[in-house]
Amino acid sequence: MTDPLLGPCSPLVPPLYQSSVYNFPDLDALDRVMNGAEPGFIYSRDGHPNAASLAAKLSQLEAARWTIVCGSGMAALSACFLGTLSAGDRVIASESLYGRTTKLLREELNRFGVKTTSVNVSDLEAVRKAFAEPARVLYAETMSNPLCRTPDLPKLAEIAHAHRAKLVVDNTFATPVLVRPLEQGADLVMESLTKMIGGHSDLSLGSVSGNDPALVASISQIVSTWGLAAHPFDCWMCERGLATLELRVRASCANAAQLADWLPRQAQVSRVIYPGREDHPDHTVARRILGQGFGNMLCFELKGGREAVNRFMRQATGIPFSPSLGHVATTISHPETTSHRYESPGEKLRQGITDGLIRMSVGVERFERIRDEIANGLSLV
Repeated sequence: MTDPLLGPCSPLVPPLYQSSVYNFPDLDALDRVMNGAEPGFIYSRDGHPNAASLAAKLSQLEAARWTIVCGSGMAALSACFLGTLSAGDRVIASESLYGRTTKLLREELNRFGVKTTSVNVSDLEAVRKAFAEPARVLYAETMSNPLCRTPDLPKLAEIAHAHRAKLVVDNTFATPVLVRPLEQGADLVMESLTKMIGGHSDLSLGSVSGNDPALVASISQIVSTWGLAAHPFDCWMCERGLATLELRVRASCANAAQLADWLPRQAQVSRVIYPGREDHPDHTVARRILGQGFGNMLCFELKGGREAVNRFMRQATGIPFSPSLGHVATTISHPETTSHRYESPGEKLRQGITDGLIRMSVGVERFERIRDEIANGLSLV
């Protein structure tokens, strides 16, 4: 039907639908929408055009049959767990995860009777042994936060499915440009759209994608009932950013690879962590799993610990200290005091998270500009 306001025209840019509720001519029309006989929207907590439009494009990127958009990455991850787990179930999870994810598993889900066993997911034999007791979900990050451990996703899927468990993967560091976990055997893939996919640090969103129709039904109910839905404006902003996603990922990966070669030659740097380096413990797996590059995330450790980091930050003023990642410009974070702040000293030591460790989210600027700014920061370390 022709829009009476637009006539035969259609907008090049998708419109923003700010309405929180939609009108119906009669009860029969309402029934058709609620029963799924006709497309439509009722209340924005249950869905709206901007979320649906973004979800359709994300499904193409993820090679998924469906995608659900949520208000944040943690909301999307919570929806994954709430939609697949019940009291008495068990999760086998990577022992190297984003700090809030660890808190969700150990504390929040534990309150509801869901137990979590942590394991080195790069050690396939350890994963197999963890399934000596039944588990409903095997959970891992494509590249772990912050040290970019990169597990063998097809092998993890094989192990999980052999034990009738589902493989759930957080793909935030890699994005679907570098790897599509569903094609590697995962049952659900979660993305924090706030990060690289959004790309401009001006929205908060997450997504869950999959192929199982039973899972989309249960997770959709969770998102609505628990109030995990996304705002239309953020969805509209994120869809706009998708147009440049591949360009941004490729440019930032190229910069990160060059920095990973340059940083080890600096006297103030004691180690560099990047899956594209041959000395990374998962380099061989990363070469096979990551098809278009090794990501834009790297870590480097400064000699001198916390005070060296402070001196670096105060001198390298062109690289913002921003406890997030995926911005179009280069930013740094300090895992010991941000993402893993509430981990015990022993756990930080086990993971290799020291007070001299800097996590860098590499942007799309000219490499020389990033390099020179880092060199300026190192000059006073």
